[in-house]
Amino acid sequence: MLVVDPNPEGGLRIGVSAGRSVGNAVLRNRAKRQLRAAIDGLLPTLIPGKDLIILARPAIQQASFAEIQSALSRLLERAGMLCAEGTHD
Repeated sequence: MLVVDPNPEGGLRIGVSAGRSVGNAVLRNRAKRQLRAAIDGLLPTLIPGKDLIILARPAIQQASFAEIQSALSRLLERAGMLCAEGTHD
């Protein structure tokens, strides 16, 4: 799940969260690490001026890293947060 809000400072801030429905503390931390790693590759293409909150869902435990990256990319694209690399100021 993705929550997008405007950032009055004009920067880009990203938060990652995993609730208890994802599993115990070990599983929640693993899910958050995977989401952070998946978003790292997309940082140059994200539009600034927004606050993003990425919420892990229980299905992340069965997904491969490639599936997580693909799902995150699709989610950001649907939210209108991706631009062509190097085109934002």
